[in-house]
Amino acid sequence: MFDKIKHTISNAGEALKEQATSLGEAAKEKGFQIIEGWIANLPKLEAYGFKTTYFSVAVSINPTLEVEMQSDFEAFPLGRIEAILSENKGSNPVNLVFTAIKTTLLLHEKARVVTLNPMTVRITVRISPEVRVSLGSPLIA
Repeated sequence: MFDKIKHTISNAGEALKEQATSLGEAAKEKGFQIIEGWIANLPKLEAYGFKTTYFSVAVSINPTLEVEMQSDFEAFPLGRIEAILSENKGSNPVNLVFTAIKTTLLLHEKARVVTLNPMTVRITVRISPEVRVSLGSPLIA
């Protein structure tokens, strides 16, 4: 009886292990599909005036793309940002980046502090992308 229970537990463990591997591969494939979508939009961001200063890919069960781009904040007055947003209604990556830039600039304006260059956009793409916009260079990274 004990051998049957041990065998059943062993079989269940193997089945769980196979499912976890299968789910891991599916997550990895989905991650790479998302990354490819973002990579396709990087030339468009550069065409708007950004310069890529950092590019990194980490391969794991959850692949990650990190891209850092910089520009002069004065190259993006709110009117231009609005025009770019309306031009790219169907492009989620470009819209996400310029929505983050617009929000950052509006909040910075409310803070009434001196605007610093460069404007840096750091994009981290995993299963859920993150866009971080900063003005100036941090002293502690």
